[in-house]
Amino acid sequence: MSANDPCIFCHLDRPLIASSDLALAFYDAYPVSPGHALVVPRRHSRTILDVSAAEYAACFALIRDVCAVLREAHRPDGFNIGANCEQAGGQSVWHAHIHIIPRYLGDVPEPLGGVRNVIPLVVTGGTEV
Repeated sequence: MSANDPCIFCHLDRPLIASSDLALAFYDAYPVSPGHALVVPRRHSRTILDVSAAEYAACFALIRDVCAVLREAHRPDGFNIGANCEQAGGQSVWHAHIHIIPRYLGDVPEPLGGVRNVIPLVVTGGTEV
């Protein structure tokens, strides 16, 4: 089965961590750290930028609940929370979703800058951008 036909998030085959009327949360099938979870709107939308204001708010409200569960279950030292939008942004499942990635002291040598380290630093005219 493709990740997009049928949509794996519309036809979910794993247990939920938390849910609300407009959003669901579950563990990522391919975690990058222990406890890596996803929050998705119940309604199929391509990216997080395509959801309604109510769905967007519901997703981010659910993130707080999921982080509380992950703190208890996995004891992370921090989190990265974010969404990949479209192919150039790294999205591979075409249903809006937000990653909650627990972070642990020592999981990378120098975590300062967080997601800024995803793309190599670009210098133009002597100025970092």
